[in-house]
Amino acid sequence: MTPLPALKIYTDGSCEPNPGPGGWAALLIYPDRQIPLAGAARDTTNNRMELTAAVEALQALPERSKVDLYTDSEYLKRGITEWMPNWRARNWRRKGGALANVDLWKALDRAIGQHQIVWHWVKGHASNEYNNQVDRLAREAMKRGN
Repeated sequence: MTPLPALKIYTDGSCEPNPGPGGWAALLIYPDRQIPLAGAARDTTNNRMELTAAVEALQALPERSKVDLYTDSEYLKRGITEWMPNWRARNWRRKGGALANVDLWKALDRAIGQHQIVWHWVKGHASNEYNNQVDRLAREAMKRGN
């Protein structure tokens, strides 16, 4: 069996004000190259942009891969690693009722099923070069509106 290609992905979302115009970005880091991705939405939230960055990054992978995914969003990381099994069991609902961003959580659930992913949280706006890079790309996308 051929080993899966391995890469790192850094993601970030931005929204100012929140809610308001937003941007998302991801950086796919392969051993031999880096691929930046970015986009925007006119009326959104920071959490939607964080989720969109992860969905878009994973959907951009051309084949099943082994991924170390880095995010500065506790909402994203905890949603995937802690809360999602219960949401699935309750038909995509929280104990208290409706689940915010359910469309993106479902898309992310489909996207993660294709890959072997280890989720990492990094402190935002700190000294992590790649996290700072995706933060900058997300803010630029938000300002451009694309």
